[in-house]
Amino acid sequence: MPWSVDPMHTQVEFSAKHFGMMTVRGHFQEVATTGDVDPAHPEQSTLEVTINVASLTTNNPQRDNDLRSSYFLELDKYPTITFKSTSIQPKSQDLYTLTGDLTIKGITKPVALDLQRYGEVNDPMMGHRVSFGAEGQINRKDFGMEFDMLADNRLVVSHEIKIFIEAEVVEQVANVPAATA
Repeated sequence: MPWSVDPMHTQVEFSAKHFGMMTVRGHFQEVATTGDVDPAHPEQSTLEVTINVASLTTNNPQRDNDLRSSYFLELDKYPTITFKSTSIQPKSQDLYTLTGDLTIKGITKPVALDLQRYGEVNDPMMGHRVSFGAEGQINRKDFGMEFDMLADNRLVVSHEIKIFIEAEVVEQVANVPAATA
């Protein structure tokens, strides 16, 4: 049976250091996925993710507007971030390397994320599900985010951005016609 990513149980989060001290976290509220997912054989899966930049939130409206501005993600010119997987390689039981092409601000770079299979459940109400988590790091300057304001000789926003993704995939059940007498 085919599997699909459950959008209600998908999270794409990021974090950066503020002045090299405090971690600022945010997430995207609108994430769309397509592809062929095989949780029994993740290395045979393909995945495409499209993130709506306007859906970014850090729970601080001023900071959110700054992140959507030309200093960072430049929402007016680049309304989406995309990721297309190119390979999933096993590392050990339930651990993989997910490699793909990440496009931010029209700049595409290869990235590698650590992918972990968390678990599996067969719920009569919500279906057969498998959950995964991925994490990695990018340098925002590689994607044209050149903002480098200093205060007290410290970067206001770190160059390194950590990425955290969690998702559940759901087995699609074929419709079985009702029995007739």
